[in-house]
Amino acid sequence: MALENKLGLTSSADLAREEERISKKKALELFENGMLDKLEAGKFSALKAIHKYLFDEIYDFAGEIRTVNISKGNFRFAPMMYLEVALANIDKMPQSTFDEIVEKYVEMNIAHPFREGNGRSTRIWLDLILKKELHKVIDWSRVDKEDYLLAMERSPIKDIEIKHILNAALTDDINSREVYMKGIDHSYYYEGYNVFKTEEL
Repeated sequence: MALENKLGLTSSADLAREEERISKKKALELFENGMLDKLEAGKFSALKAIHKYLFDEIYDFAGEIRTVNISKGNFRFAPMMYLEVALANIDKMPQSTFDEIVEKYVEMNIAHPFREGNGRSTRIWLDLILKKELHKVIDWSRVDKEDYLLAMERSPIKDIEIKHILNAALTDDINSREVYMKGIDHSYYYEGYNVFKTEEL
């Protein structure tokens, strides 16, 4: 059964395909129209704007804080009743060093503020902070899917692994369209979306 969507699709497979096609196209627009540079790096308001832009044509809840509790595997994300407080706290977290930025990213992942599309939005959000604070971004095409997913799973308890993996993939090629596009493709691949190539949309 597919999530309720604006496209009127009832098959999960059809929805996944359309969601990938539309939101990847929107992700590229985000880069090309300069909207990313206008957002306040590290704030929830920036993540909300990214999520809304990516998924607005697909879901009514784009950019809206979720109203249900969600989990992945055995991990339960922040309970809905504490979500607003958690997000306010994340906004206040420092972000001047690589370690602080990744710690903030890990906390946002635990919060998982949206019903769907958290990982993909939050990776763009993470790069935005790295770009502003350190003049670097992650070349996601150099981050192995299994290593990344396992490290993220363990990150609420121990974040040394995810820091190591992401640090090894940093690049100062921060305005490269190619690095960004490959990054989007990889980011989607982590979540099982790999039908379309961003550059071909």
